[in-house]
Amino acid sequence: MGAPARWAAGFLAAALLTGAATGCGSPGGTPDGGASSTSASPSTAQPTPTDRSPHGVMLSAQLVLHDARRAEYTAVLGGEGAKGELFWAPKTVLKYQGEADSQVLMVLDTSAYLGGDPESAARLGGPHWQKFSNGRIPYGDLIDRLSPVVAVAAAAAAPDPQLVGEEKLLDGTAEHYRVTVTSAQYAAAQSQLDPTRRQALEAALGTGDVVLDLWLDDGDQLVRLRRAAAAVDTVDYSEFGSSALSVQAPAEADTAPGTESSPPPFP
Repeated sequence: MGAPARWAAGFLAAALLTGAATGCGSPGGTPDGGASSTSASPSTAQPTPTDRSPHGVMLSAQLVLHDARRAEYTAVLGGEGAKGELFWAPKTVLKYQGEADSQVLMVLDTSAYLGGDPESAARLGGPHWQKFSNGRIPYGDLIDRLSPVVAVAAAAAAPDPQLVGEEKLLDGTAEHYRVTVTSAQYAAAQSQLDPTRRQALEAALGTGDVVLDLWLDDGDQLVRLRRAAAAVDTVDYSEFGSSALSVQAPAEADTAPGTESSPPPFP
């Protein structure tokens, strides 16, 4: 597949994911639309690019994420460990708990809940959770650091993804890919994010190159990403698409309204 065709396929695969990371509704496009951008091939239950070049694999990984919609993760963000669950479609949902803090953050579309621990109940005078809601998705910067959709979109739009090779990872093996882009290129690839989120993402990445390493299993599922920019983040993913993953809002009786105009920084 030539370079212009790869870019066209990349934009089409990204279109399938429009709205996925922002959670503003069901993702645009259908898998059938993705099939039309590839060369003729026998029909399959889940169309994926037949080009198994590094670029074709990134497009396939995008389609896998489009279907999965959710995953469990463990992360080290700038040296701080965390774990939780992330849903990128049809709504943005995040559960995040730092390894050094008993407080939990939950984001459910446009509402955020902080607390869940005895210290929060003592501070709030009974309720365990403080609720913030101002009509926008809160903690977008944290979500974009964790989201596999954001990382794979940047890799799929990169002009020259590289296959590093097969490596042992956790309990199995994975194919290791690497892309190097500018922060502007990384942010510009995020067609599923609004301009404000893209600008914030570019600023957070800093002025140097962004080196993005991705490890994919034999089903083109992203099992680990490492992003080296202004900070170094590593995120491991598991339980893609599992129906066992669930994040529920706290009972209203156990919440207190946030008094600030926007949620406080977290973590």
